[in-house]
Amino acid sequence: MPISAQEAAHRAASDASRIAWVDEQDQPLGGLPRAELRERGLIGRGTFILLFNSTGELCVHRRTLSKAVYPGYWDVAAGGMVDEGESYATAAARELAEELGIVDVPLREHGRFFFDQPGNRLWGAVFSAVSDAPLRLQPEEVLEACFISPEQALRDAQDKPFCPDSLEALKRYLATPGV
Repeated sequence: MPISAQEAAHRAASDASRIAWVDEQDQPLGGLPRAELRERGLIGRGTFILLFNSTGELCVHRRTLSKAVYPGYWDVAAGGMVDEGESYATAAARELAEELGIVDVPLREHGRFFFDQPGNRLWGAVFSAVSDAPLRLQPEEVLEACFISPEQALRDAQDKPFCPDSLEALKRYLATPGV
């Protein structure tokens, strides 16, 4: 299935954006274009926002086919890379608004982790938010979305392609006492 011109333009702009470049201890080294970080196997910063509704269901969405990493995969978290000079929290709020249209909700941080796979090396900050506002999906990044239980998402991940980095974020969140 070919990608639209709009998706292609979005991908090109995304690949050129300057991302926070860090070392294996999450210490800043500067900023580099997203595509260069990927191609050189360097480490960037990313955010994972687990969006729940008031009944405790998790928003799960499917990524567009134009995504450079995990195209067409299901994702349990909104999120993305942290821009050069941007904080994790600012990036999380920006990504939640861009991808799912959810704004002005409190974000709770649940720690950070290092994810290391070929083509996807990052320090990720895990956030959660609760909202019953209608979703406004970003067509260049999100094909469809639904709310299901976190346990159902983990079961679905056994049979469908899910983003492994966001699954790691969800597992870490679920292992946190008191959530």
